[in-house]
Amino acid sequence: MLQRVQTLYLLGAVICTGVLPFLLPLWYDHNKFPVYFQSDLFIFFLFGISSLLSILTINSYRKRQQQFVISRLNIVLNVILLLLFILYAPKLSGDPEVSKKGIGLILPVLAIILLAFANKAIKKDEKLVKSSGRLRK
Repeated sequence: MLQRVQTLYLLGAVICTGVLPFLLPLWYDHNKFPVYFQSDLFIFFLFGISSLLSILTINSYRKRQQQFVISRLNIVLNVILLLLFILYAPKLSGDPEVSKKGIGLILPVLAIILLAFANKAIKKDEKLVKSSGRLRK
């Protein structure tokens, strides 16, 4: 389980959606205070679901097709998170009083990239298993 490369990618996705949102601010308000994702319950819930889906994908390592489907669902969930961030994030203008965006806004993008790499590795693994099964027959 842990020796497979897709597990490492999925662990990276768990870190991006389960650990880093607590550490990296999404944006800064007009008083220069950081705003984290916990201020919005819906975003908090989506980050939690994304982390749980990544953990579920890691734990279903014997069922590669199920891993692939759950990971695709997680990608869709992270795209929704990214769209919500685009809608919720304060707009920047030339005014210095307007809030600044934080580095936490790119976390869904990183998670999507890691999940896509994991899907590619899962497909490669499935192809290898099918080809070795064909050689045995």
